[in-house]
Amino acid sequence: MAENPRARKLADRIKEVIAKRLDKGIRDPRLGFVTITDVQVTGDLQHANVFYTVYGTDEERADTSAALVSAKGLLRAEIGRNINTRLTPSLDFFLDAIPENAQHIEDLLREAKNRDTEVAGLAAGATYAGDEDPYVKPRESDDEV
Repeated sequence: MAENPRARKLADRIKEVIAKRLDKGIRDPRLGFVTITDVQVTGDLQHANVFYTVYGTDEERADTSAALVSAKGLLRAEIGRNINTRLTPSLDFFLDAIPENAQHIEDLLREAKNRDTEVAGLAAGATYAGDEDPYVKPRESDDEV
């Protein structure tokens, strides 16, 4: 989303401000253990997408999502006090699927490794179906030898 350097700097600053505010604490018992993973700001600096992960169950993720949506105004006001732009960007929160994707990739890699060891075990005791070297070679004459 953010190609220009100014938008990238603003995104980094928004990430810091939100993380500090969440670390100080928001008085919402639904808020779980949240980590802000990324922020993307549009080119006109008026909208920010905040990506986060939550440690816990699906119910805790849903509660944390509701808590972040209800704290959107508080977090936007905090951002407005800590950045120097004419307009404070609006915020949208998205649950980041990085942990689930990483677990899926690790499962696939584990399965591939198991299949590789299985194939290597089968190949260790295998013999050739025909000649060891199936390629035709030119005949050697007795004169050359």
